[in-house]
Amino acid sequence: MTKPDATTGSGVAREIQLTLPADDGLALAGTLTLPAGVGPHPAVLCVPGSGKIDRDSNAARVRMDLGRPLATALARLGIASLRYDRRGVGATPGDWHTVGFLDNRADAAAALRALRGHPEIHSHAVGVLGHSEGAVHAMWLGAHAQPAAVVLLAGYARPGEQAVRWQGAQLADTLPRPIRPLLPILRRVATRQLTRLGATTTDTARIGGMRINARWWREQLAYDPRPDLARIPVPVLAITGDKDVQVDPKDLDVIAHLVPGGAETHRIPGLTHVLRRTDGPASVFSYRRLLRDPVDNDLLTHVARWLSDRLGDATPTNRRQPR
Repeated sequence: MTKPDATTGSGVAREIQLTLPADDGLALAGTLTLPAGVGPHPAVLCVPGSGKIDRDSNAARVRMDLGRPLATALARLGIASLRYDRRGVGATPGDWHTVGFLDNRADAAAALRALRGHPEIHSHAVGVLGHSEGAVHAMWLGAHAQPAAVVLLAGYARPGEQAVRWQGAQLADTLPRPIRPLLPILRRVATRQLTRLGATTTDTARIGGMRINARWWREQLAYDPRPDLARIPVPVLAITGDKDVQVDPKDLDVIAHLVPGGAETHRIPGLTHVLRRTDGPASVFSYRRLLRDPVDNDLLTHVARWLSDRLGDATPTNRRQPR
């Protein structure tokens, strides 16, 4: 099923609603956005972040609205894009609580294969872009699935447990002053919960009275992306805001050091984890206000131009012939 894009000057010619076969046969629901002009086109797979979010990076209480603006920015430069609903979210069936971190990675790999196989797409000019958890899966895809380029938005470059503990420390620093005397107790509770999650053997568990996707947590805490970063042979763009309190901006230095040949990295002043800028203090408590505004347009423009340069060079007609 197709529907025309109604936004004048968006560069979008068509949006195709499709399903992508996962390795276990589950149908991932997605949107393929095609730019104006004659195909086949270079393309980008957009890998969603963590949480119960759909193809546009929206959850019930946190609506990032990243998918469509990103697709539009890419289409303006002649790049197609594919975004999809995670398992158990939106139009994709399944129970989100039972899905593991490695399931998400496998689904991203399956979506990449489907995108390469689409008749409107240049199979050798397909990049991957991920935000947050999606960026970590993009690292793995860059090392193992031969994309033409990799974009990492707010991706960490340390073992998962270290990343979670860093995030927890930043959250503690931004708590209201009256609560701060309770920090030692809160830290002990958090440590016990992480230990309990690591010891679980089931897909889900009840921690603190809540149903938790325990397998996702176990696999995420155990995964270290650094060996995969050291195996990525293609161009890498990594961007993290200097007011990101969920991913350490210093991990950009690790990415630049590990990626063979280096990576282009940018630490954006004022940019937060939700890809909006703020003049105020860095805090997750500012997200509700920040999300009233759109994703930072300068960020989208920079990413689209960078991908246009790399994927344009990867299309068969633009490849340099050996001398």
